[in-house]
Amino acid sequence: MKEAALDGKESLENPAASRVGATPVPPPGNDGSPPTITTAPVRRGTDWWGEVKGIFWLVLVVLGFHSFIAKPFYIPSESMLPGLRIGDRLVVTKFAYGWSFVSPTIPNPVAIFKSVVLRQQEDSWSVQIPFIKGRLFGSLPTRGDVVIVTPPGTQNDYIKRVIGLPGDRLEVRGGTVILNGVPVKRGPVHDTLIPVDTNSPCSEDEYPGARETRADGAMICRLPTITETLPNGRRFDTIEMGWSPGDDYGPITIPAAHVFLMGDNRDRSADSRFALTQLGLGGPVPYENLGGRAEFITFSLDGDATYNPLTWWGSLRSDRAGTSLHPATAN
Repeated sequence: MKEAALDGKESLENPAASRVGATPVPPPGNDGSPPTITTAPVRRGTDWWGEVKGIFWLVLVVLGFHSFIAKPFYIPSESMLPGLRIGDRLVVTKFAYGWSFVSPTIPNPVAIFKSVVLRQQEDSWSVQIPFIKGRLFGSLPTRGDVVIVTPPGTQNDYIKRVIGLPGDRLEVRGGTVILNGVPVKRGPVHDTLIPVDTNSPCSEDEYPGARETRADGAMICRLPTITETLPNGRRFDTIEMGWSPGDDYGPITIPAAHVFLMGDNRDRSADSRFALTQLGLGGPVPYENLGGRAEFITFSLDGDATYNPLTWWGSLRSDRAGTSLHPATAN
């Protein structure tokens, strides 16, 4: 009877508790305030469609930035020594001369798979759209600019310097560039000292006799250098290793909407002086094939870095970061 009485008393104080399956209602607080009912949060599954859309828009923004604003560029060769070395990473602005058919960055999944997974050599990770004449908001580069160029009929990217503009009469004699009948001013020969590392080996085949060992054991590459000054006063250093097949060229008249490009490492550069079959640019290049202007070096690696992050810092060439790629102007 006592238990029954107690049950009956509880049922009177909390009627909802007497119903089978009913959710108990908590008693009121000591101060007479209404009871607080806490409900467990409802767990929802992952919104996979939302995740996919987020990734899609992120990729689209990155590709748009690469196509229309700027993109990174890696120096793969020594054709622009002494200013640019293998391992340098650059920023290239895509809008400097307007936009053309080479501007869009369209990933090629097949090429990426072959390069990353199968370790096969691929010319490019991008798909290139067919040639379209003209540029959107187009303008010609300034003589002396360092530019990214795609050789006609290929998907490769080269980096060279603008030497000749439309209408110029250009020739090369004994290694000296002659523009409109006037030889480009060349300073005296002086040496550029480049530290030897994995990315800058200074091989005997390419630079005979240039490799030296200092008293402290450090190895350097001593390269004969000549400073050139273009008609607009812009000056830059070039490497002069002696006679090479590109030391004599032309004369030619550069067609409209074309530019003549050369590497600063004059005797080790496949550029406008050489045919496409020689991995050159095949003469003056349509300005539609210019992909952008090189601005500055972001960082540079000596080639000793591995997938181990602990090796990255030691591989940095600390003196390269921030170097401007705009040539100085003579007084």
